[in-house]
Amino acid sequence: MESIFHEKQEGSLCAQHCLNNLLQGEYFSPVELSSIAHQLDEEERMRMAEGGVTSEDYRTFLQQPSGNMDDSGFFSIQVISNALKVWGLELILFNSPEYQRLRIDPINERSFICNYKEHWFTVRKLGKQWFNLNSLLTGPELISDTYLALFLAQLQQEGYSIFVVKGDLPDCEADQLLQMIRVQQMHRPKLIGEELAQLKEQRVHKTDLERVLEANDGSGMLDEDEEDLQRALALSRQEIDMEDEEADLRRAIQLSMQGSSRNISQDIPQTSGTNLTSEELRKRREAYFEKVRLRLQKYIQQQKQQKQQQQGDLSGQSSHPCERPTSSRALGSDLGDAMSEEDMLQAAVTMSLETVRSDLKTEGKK
Repeated sequence: MESIFHEKQEGSLCAQHCLNNLLQGEYFSPVELSSIAHQLDEEERMRMAEGGVTSEDYRTFLQQPSGNMDDSGFFSIQVISNALKVWGLELILFNSPEYQRLRIDPINERSFICNYKEHWFTVRKLGKQWFNLNSLLTGPELISDTYLALFLAQLQQEGYSIFVVKGDLPDCEADQLLQMIRVQQMHRPKLIGEELAQLKEQRVHKTDLERVLEANDGSGMLDEDEEDLQRALALSRQEIDMEDEEADLRRAIQLSMQGSSRNISQDIPQTSGTNLTSEELRKRREAYFEKVRLRLQKYIQQQKQQKQQQQGDLSGQSSHPCERPTSSRALGSDLGDAMSEEDMLQAAVTMSLETVRSDLKTEGKK
């Protein structure tokens, strides 16, 4: 199909594309079609002037825009018809009574021009096969002989006006080549808009794929089930969001304990140069750990007070009419859980200190 001339849509120049696809070459430009349109406008103006240049109809005609062309590139059927007359071609309305009385089978014609509102396109026979040369398609569309009549009937049902092109079309390479061979079309051409949307989707998918590959250090090893990967990432984000102030409190206490243990050597009175008995050393160490326990108790109490104050502020905010109310039962449950966690932490600290005391007593006895 590479030999078939097919102009694709540019702006609103479908009339130009329709004519050139029909004649199989760049026969007409917007400038030439505009010249024909201006000529038709002048002929219409002269006819209107015959009734008097001072008449109301004439003044109204001058104020109206051209009916043969507009700034978007649209051209009327009169412009197309006059352009084809240059090549000795004539247009006949397909469903007119005069043509229908002839009872001509569509496959015995050579070409059709189809129009709906402001769009024009050509259906032409090249060699022994029919092709839809619509400029909105990405390429020529093969139409079988058996489907041609149904295709035209479907266009009429959709509101299209169909014109039969009468006369000898100029010779073209595609017609000569397809007289000797028949082509087959494995894939139907798409509308240009659909192709652009598909290409855009492919580019977006490619970008996402490259981003994933970069995140995997370019290894290219991707999870076979992408949906499972996305769900796992979502769950991971949820777990991160579910970290609350209790986790922060536990981490703070742990850091406090670690900091205290690292500074034991600094806080315990130095014994170098002093001869202490085992009993005196044990008592000094017990006094130090008692001080650590009291410090932790004070820290936990401060955290309780801060948490209660924050929950009181939140309770006051929930009374705003735009805020979602919080259940008092749920709030009480959260406080109970928070207290249990802190009590458990304090118990763990106490047990740890008792273990240290026990070890020191054992060491003292030895």
